[in-house]
Amino acid sequence: MAASPAFAGWKEGDAAYRKGDYARAVKELKPLALQGKAGAQSYLGLMYAEGQGVPQDHAKALAWFNRSAAQGHPHAQNALGYMHSMGYGVARDMPAAVAWYVKAAAQGYAVAQYNLGAMYFGGRGVSRDFETAADWFNAAAKQGHLKAQFKLGALYDAGQGVGRDTVKAHFWWSVAAAGGAKEAATYRDQLARKMAPADLAEAKRLALAWKQPADVNALQALAAKPGADRNP
Repeated sequence: MAASPAFAGWKEGDAAYRKGDYARAVKELKPLALQGKAGAQSYLGLMYAEGQGVPQDHAKALAWFNRSAAQGHPHAQNALGYMHSMGYGVARDMPAAVAWYVKAAAQGYAVAQYNLGAMYFGGRGVSRDFETAADWFNAAAKQGHLKAQFKLGALYDAGQGVGRDTVKAHFWWSVAAAGGAKEAATYRDQLARKMAPADLAEAKRLALAWKQPADVNALQALAAKPGADRNP
């Protein structure tokens, strides 16, 4: 089926970006961004932020992300949180970063949920709160976010924000390890040597039954590129 006129260029721009042909991606996606398509605006913000196909310009990245975020686009909202936390194109402002992460996290965007959990865990822009951090890490972990799964395992092992539970700690570290988090495997194996046989068996049973609900590699790629968009 041919692309509708409103979205002509989206598939081409997305494909070009994935291939590393950023100049072509800009050419295809900028007209859509100017038409007000939030996904294309977020994509353009990313390319200005990274200097992909255009000279790196944090001010322009911020402008495009703002236009996209104003339409409720979670990728752009997360990107604005990151830019405020780093001081890219705007004065560093942790409370503002938290506010943007909240908007994206509330829409179920796992990367923002993890970022928000990290802000609460570290007490950046908000009062330190391990319970709230655990809640957001849990939300992201259930969507397949490896870093969130690793952190949740650590919280259960330490009893921070949650009751200490070695079965859940082993389980989350096993899930993260299966997704490619090598450090999680190390912590899991160290914990296993201290666990009662019945608890270890239960942790392994839970891990075997777990079905990762997302393409972990794709999700981590998004995490590495705050604001990356895959939908118009």
